[in-house]
Amino acid sequence: MTRNIVISGGGTGIGLATAQAFAADGDRVLLLGRRAEVLEKAGVPGALTCAADLSEPDQVRGVARIVAEEFGTVDVLVHSAGGAGHLEAPSGSEDPLERVAHDWTVNFRQNALTAALLTEALKSRLAEPGGRVLFISSIAAYRGSGTGAYAAAKAGLHPYAHDLARQLGPRGITVNVVAPGFVEDTEFFGDTMDEARRARLVGDTLTGRAGTPGDVAATLHWLASPAAGHVTSQVIQVNGGAERGQ
Repeated sequence: MTRNIVISGGGTGIGLATAQAFAADGDRVLLLGRRAEVLEKAGVPGALTCAADLSEPDQVRGVARIVAEEFGTVDVLVHSAGGAGHLEAPSGSEDPLERVAHDWTVNFRQNALTAALLTEALKSRLAEPGGRVLFISSIAAYRGSGTGAYAAAKAGLHPYAHDLARQLGPRGITVNVVAPGFVEDTEFFGDTMDEARRARLVGDTLTGRAGTPGDVAATLHWLASPAAGHVTSQVIQVNGGAERGQ
């Protein structure tokens, strides 16, 4: 049966790979992202697109209206929007505290607020039973991210997902988190990656390779399947053994 899939951050990386996996099943997919030109180039067969800043309530309301008109019911909601702020303009301030405030605000808005606003806007439209809400966290939520801002924002998704799972469970809706490790072929690192850092991150794994967007997409696809119908309130790590589950 054709399902309705909503994916934030669906134009690149993990979000795009996830959209391609669902589209291959014949599902209807709505791709969300801030950059219309990126969404248009995604090339996911049959996908609808909507450019919106999901950290802005008014724009999220606009997305909710489109979902109501085009889908009615949402079977799977995937939160792939996020990042560590590498693609954002720097604060421009010489004051160190203002730079910290800027960094933490950007990371919270991109990774936590976008997910919370979109979930709350579409919560009443989730299919019941059988609806799925899936968050993308990070290995950084367990081991830090250098400045702490990105890691803290991602870690904040974990208790939110647990609360949602408890709230939505009686409706037959599951809520889970996938926490990837080092994944190549995404925009996440911007131009900050060098060969020494890449070698260190790959060396942390037990598999001896970087992750791919497809690795994460396959896990999300399974969590959205009937086979995972009794899996909820979990954080699934996809990192090649770089960090052990807790």
